[in-house]
Amino acid sequence: MPSASRPPSAERLIQRLQWDDLDVAYLRRLVEIARDEDLAGLGLRRRPARTGDLSTACVSGPPRHSAAALVARESLVACGLGLVPLVLSVYGGRVAAQFRVRDGAAVSPGGVLATLQGDPRVLLAAERILLNFLQRLSGIATQTRRHAVALGSGRTRLLDTRKTTPGYRMLEKYAVACGGGWNHRLGLFDRVMLKDNHLALLGFSGKNDQADASPASANAGRLAAAVIAARRTAPGSPVEIEVDRLDQIPAALSAGADVILLDNFTVPQLRRAVARIGARAFTEASGGVTLRRLRHLRGLGLDFVSSGALVHHSVWADIGLDWRP
Repeated sequence: MPSASRPPSAERLIQRLQWDDLDVAYLRRLVEIARDEDLAGLGLRRRPARTGDLSTACVSGPPRHSAAALVARESLVACGLGLVPLVLSVYGGRVAAQFRVRDGAAVSPGGVLATLQGDPRVLLAAERILLNFLQRLSGIATQTRRHAVALGSGRTRLLDTRKTTPGYRMLEKYAVACGGGWNHRLGLFDRVMLKDNHLALLGFSGKNDQADASPASANAGRLAAAVIAARRTAPGSPVEIEVDRLDQIPAALSAGADVILLDNFTVPQLRRAVARIGARAFTEASGGVTLRRLRHLRGLGLDFVSSGALVHHSVWADIGLDWRP
C-alpha cells in the first residue's frame, strides 16, 4: 500500500539553485551561440560571407584601454553577474570586471552593477550580448521579488514551474532563486507529477458521474496503482498529484501523494481543501496566480504557491553600458 504519511520536511521537495550548481561548460556554449548569432549569423541557412563587428572595424585608431560601467536604469534585482567574465572571455578577454553588487542585490536607478576596463573593441563587440543576458535574468529576479513580497514572509513558499525558455531553464530558475523564490522540479527527471493529462490517460476523474462511467473506487484504484509504480521505479522521488475539484482529493490522499496540486481553485475552495488535506500531504496552489491574488493566498495554510508568470510574464530589466572617461 502507498504510504499516506507526510514527508518529514518541505526542504526535500524544493530547492534554490546557486551559481555553483550551474554547468559552466554549458553556459559557455550558450554564450558562444549568442556571440556567433551576432558576429556570424548563426541560425541562418545561408551564412553571411562577411562576418565580425563591422561597426567597430570602421572606427580608426581606437584607444588601447577604455572603461565602462554596467548601470541600472531602474530599480531592479541584479542577476547573472557570473556570466560577465564568461562573456568577456568568449570575446577574447582583455577586459577585467570589478563587481559592485552580488546577484540577488536590490539596485536603485543609477546604481552601478560592475565596472569594466580593457580593450574597447572587446567591450563594443560584447556589449549587446552581455546586456541581453543580464537584462533577461535581472528581469526574472525582479519579477520574482515583487511576487515574493506580495506573498509575504509566512509559511507559504513561492515556487516556479517548467514554463521556461528552452535551453535557458537552469539560468532562469537560478534567477527565480535570486529573486527570493524557490525552485519546484527542475525537470521531468526529479519528481513524479501526475497532472490532468496523466489522470485522463488513467481514465481518472475522481467522481462517479456521466462523464466517467467507472466507479469512483476503480478510479482511486488506478491512481493508487500509478503511485505504487512510481515509488517502485523512482524510489525516493516525491509524488505529486494534480486535482481540479474538491471531490478528487480523497482519491489523491488514498493513493499516498506527497503533494496535492490544487489547480485553479478559488480562495474559498482552497480553504476547504487545506482543511480536508490537513497534515496528510503538502498543498500547492497553482493557476491564475497574480500579484493581486497572492495577497489573498497568504494566510490560508498552503505550503506552496507556484506560478509560471515569474518567468514568462517577466520584463527585461533596463541596464545600460555607460562609457567612462
